[in-house]
Amino acid sequence: MSWPEDWRARVAGTACTFCAEGRPQESAVGLRIYAGDVSDAYLSRRAMVRGYAVVIWRGRHVIDPHHLSAQEAASFHLEALRVGAALEQHFEPLKINYMTLGNRVPHLHTHVTARYWDDPAPGGPLPDGPNYDVPPDQLASDAAALRLLLRTPER
Repeated sequence: MSWPEDWRARVAGTACTFCAEGRPQESAVGLRIYAGDVSDAYLSRRAMVRGYAVVIWRGRHVIDPHHLSAQEAASFHLEALRVGAALEQHFEPLKINYMTLGNRVPHLHTHVTARYWDDPAPGGPLPDGPNYDVPPDQLASDAAALRLLLRTPER
């Protein structure tokens, strides 16, 4: 396995899928549940566990949180924490995990994940796949409930 041939273009932002998509209601990740000042959060349509969201930085293209100003970083992290609190309230998991990776899509984003007694990796990070497709009705219902908790006006 190796890095993709267009990795440098992804890092530079010229081939960044998150930058190219704008701020859609629905993305390749899933359904938008939160439209913040500096981020959008999407409830994932494919996940290992119910309650898997991705919070995506929506400012200029950056790949890591240390590329942000102190104010930008504080805003981004507070918005991610807000999403985590809503996931906790709605899904009632044992724990919420926050993972800022970017090894596939080098654009700042944080995976915010509910963890349960019966999840596939108790005590460790979730493994990479196999993911299941969240039934569309369940995804829509969970997204609607989370939007209410987050009290986000549609943009």
